[in-house]
Amino acid sequence: MLFILKTCKAARWDVARVVLLSLLTAIIWCWHHDRLAWSAWSTPLDYTGDSLEILARIKAASEGDLVPFRPHFVRRLGEPFDANWSEYPGSDDLANFGLGVLARLVGAAAASNCALLLAQVTAALAFYLCARLLRHRWEWAFAGALLFSFSFFSLSRGLPHLWLTFTYTVPLALVTCGLIAVGRRATRRPAWRWLCYGTAVVLGASNPYNLFLYLQLLAWSVLAQWLRTRWSAGVRLGLACGLLAVFVFGAIHANLWLNVADEGKAPLLVRNYAGTEIYGLKPIELFLPSSRHHGEWLSAIGSRYLRWSDWRGETFSPYLGLVGAVGLIWLLAALVRSLLAARRRRAPGLALPALWVLLFSVIGGINSILAFYIGLNIFRASNRYSIFLLALVLLFVVARLSHLTRNWRPAVRLGMATLVAAIGLWDQIPRAAGKEVVQRIADRVGADRRLGREMEQRLGRGAMVFQLPILDFPEGLPQLRVNEYDHFRPYLATRTIRFSYGESKNRARGTWQRDCLRLAPPALVQALESYGFSAIYINRQGYPDNAGQLLAGLAAAGRTEVIDGMDHSQIVVLLHPAARAQPPLARTFTIGQGWNPRPSGESSSEPHWTNGSASLTYFNPSAGPLQVSLRLTASGVNERTLRILINGREQIRARVGLMPTEINLPTAEFPPGVNRIDFVTPEPAIRVSEQRWRLRAIGVQHLQLQVLSGSEAGLVDVSDDAPTGGDPGPSGAVDVR
Repeated sequence: MLFILKTCKAARWDVARVVLLSLLTAIIWCWHHDRLAWSAWSTPLDYTGDSLEILARIKAASEGDLVPFRPHFVRRLGEPFDANWSEYPGSDDLANFGLGVLARLVGAAAASNCALLLAQVTAALAFYLCARLLRHRWEWAFAGALLFSFSFFSLSRGLPHLWLTFTYTVPLALVTCGLIAVGRRATRRPAWRWLCYGTAVVLGASNPYNLFLYLQLLAWSVLAQWLRTRWSAGVRLGLACGLLAVFVFGAIHANLWLNVADEGKAPLLVRNYAGTEIYGLKPIELFLPSSRHHGEWLSAIGSRYLRWSDWRGETFSPYLGLVGAVGLIWLLAALVRSLLAARRRRAPGLALPALWVLLFSVIGGINSILAFYIGLNIFRASNRYSIFLLALVLLFVVARLSHLTRNWRPAVRLGMATLVAAIGLWDQIPRAAGKEVVQRIADRVGADRRLGREMEQRLGRGAMVFQLPILDFPEGLPQLRVNEYDHFRPYLATRTIRFSYGESKNRARGTWQRDCLRLAPPALVQALESYGFSAIYINRQGYPDNAGQLLAGLAAAGRTEVIDGMDHSQIVVLLHPAARAQPPLARTFTIGQGWNPRPSGESSSEPHWTNGSASLTYFNPSAGPLQVSLRLTASGVNERTLRILINGREQIRARVGLMPTEINLPTAEFPPGVNRIDFVTPEPAIRVSEQRWRLRAIGVQHLQLQVLSGSEAGLVDVSDDAPTGGDPGPSGAVDVR
């Protein structure tokens, strides 16, 4: 910041105004979130759902597990094996690592509060910087910075979407793309070029959504410059910025490709075209106030929308606010006026990127077209591009008001800017959570910390705890009143205890946990103790009977010593771990690529169909290889060849058809680690109906794996579950066993 202040003399920076903007933004944020007292900073703003995952990431970074440019193994999760998060994309690994360093001093909750405050301050400073670089008047730049910083987009995201609240890159992206489109200004001074390069770096290192739209706008800027000047310095600068941003992104996310644990695995995160319709930009939501609005009649509009709409995604997040809504109408009106004028008039420079954002983001727009025809559905939530629209609109409003009020007296101009900012902030900042909500979060956090301290004392350093009910990670399904990330709560409240939750779903290393659901309490106790677990953590809200039957069964098995939580919703049953623990051996295979989900209600005795070639995985936790035999029944949607490969080597080749065929593999070897079984058919799959998941090739049932040698010798029988018995999960995913 000091470098920019010294080099950009034409902007005539006033350091006092920058300091005042930072302080005012911080005070408003602390007042709104009731963080004026230091004691409140040890409590997070939210303690449910995605917020728990964000806090867990900060906690893992503070313990040295999530280090950028290194494989991500979380040592206290996924026990008895470290949880492998290398294939789980995190949008801001560098920033999360920085928060982890801070959390070592103040704790994960306080670090998350600092991050949210920093997001607001940096957004205000970035917008003010850009507006002043464009030589707009400081009063209007100040007002626009406050309105951009406290956009409803950022405030509605909060801790669950922490990295989306960091919107400071958006005005930088817009201004640098504009400089490159103009060409001369961006290449004339070194300071401009370094601003472009720096923006490319921070966008490559931050949220992929912002990077994706930045690259689009950058491409349009380079194209505009090339059409005028061909291979000019502006074109070269734009191409360099694009390559730099992609390189930084690739370097940070290289773990996704370099540290693959399961070859042939099923997708960790399932995205499809339907998501672009659910989470696409609905134009009405740009003008739709929240049901939490201060104004009663404006709040009633939001409440009506909630009652009348059935197809909702991230509702209210795209709201531009009163100032933003007026600005968008003003901008579009100026564009129409320039197009309809008798004499050719220059269209507003910000109108074209705003039009592109609208065309790209709306439901059924360009993003939906790319998802439907090309399969580019990873950026399904295009409503998130509304923050670009807000930045464009506010820059337009600041520019026009700076021009219209250029001859006003400074005091009058300052008073008008203050009035506009005050109205906009009143409109955009929603009603704060009531004191009862804040107290409920504090009580819940306090109860967890008390339970965590008692677990550390009773179980001892480094003890392993098995968690029930079983929950998938990430983006698993809730279990009654237990949300998908609630099992992170004891992890956040302890320092050395290790937990079973947290291994990435659809991966063979965590499949053994699902097998435990088949065991009666006495057998479950025996198995877990042989694996080295010291306790069973039970969130009672995940059971219809409040886990009464489970606790009674554990007591009947002689495990009556418990640690009870303050609100009795969490209970820890102590076990007697074996002196020499054995690693758990899965009793089921893990679904990989190429399998259709089972239709709801279909019997497990029916074939589990592939939609082409498909794979299963199996994890051998032993130090040495396992000698196994394989038996199954296979059929084909028509006469076809079936090849079965184990770890890339063909073991069986057979012809299968409509009638089931028994296939036996007397012996095979599974080396330590993840083993892959491929069912390969060269003939194409056939669609048997127009319903979803009706593309079929090979049907597999009665699959049995028998371990012939080693300490784990015995039958791994999944004959009652087809390959795994997986049911359709969210968005057509398979709930992997």
